Amino acid sequence: EVPEQTPFYTPNEYVLKLAGEADDLLACVSIHPYRKDALARLEEALGAGAVAVKWLPNVMGIDPMDPRCDPFYRLLADHGIPLLTHTGLEKAVKAESYQKLGNPLRIRRPLDAGVKVLAAHCASLGDDRDLDREEGEELESFDLFLRLMGEKQYERNLFGEISAMTQVNRSKRPLREILMARELHPRLVNGSDYPLPAVDPLISTRILVQRGYLPKEERPLLSEIFAGNPLLFDFVLKRRVRVEGGHRFAPIVFETERIFGA
Repeated sequence: EVPEQTPFYTPNEYVLKLAGEADDLLACVSIHPYRKDALARLEEALGAGAVAVKWLPNVMGIDPMDPRCDPFYRLLADHGIPLLTHTGLEKAVKAESYQKLGNPLRIRRPLDAGVKVLAAHCASLGDDRDLDREEGEELESFDLFLRLMGEKQYERNLFGEISAMTQVNRSKRPLREILMARELHPRLVNGSDYPLPAVDPLISTRILVQRGYLPKEERPLLSEIFAGNPLLFDFVLKRRVRVEGGHRFAPIVFETERIFGA
């Protein structure tokens, strides 16, 4: 741990303990791959029941392209454990020094190593350099994510994770296009990005109505659900948003056991 660079910290042991005491929770741990004991920590976490690893490279200073990650990737691939990693711009946590590490093209390395990778938020915010081109220009991170999703070699191990996509700053083009891309829905997986769904200004049903994602008569019930349970609100909202022609998230997007197992 590096306290001076740590906005907040939840020990993996605490997460594993909570999951071990509950019948309806599975644990996702976060382990920095540059640690000397990274592999031992990963083996220990898997033995304790962890079903996934979460990274926020923009804050943790992890470059997914760094060869130092390769032993970690091999262990993940050998155990079939998915890596959920932030892609695109990070704004919820201070990340000025490492924003470029959220470039979705940087996850080619774990994908090529056979790791099942979940690109958090579908890189639906920000711009990144096109690393596939010499002197590549800055493009929307979302476009770089779509490029990866369109490459045949990653059809079996690249998934897009849809948390935060109903937030005000992500609910223009990215949300609309991902709803309409029905061919990609079997490779999408729901997530909550909690606690952000509980922060009222971040998700506006009024703006979602204005942008054509919801009929206005559904707002009162959604507001009532939000007041009682923001996590349930996030789930119901994603089941309700749709665009022209009735395009909405297919049920498989919310069937997360296929990704994480039990």
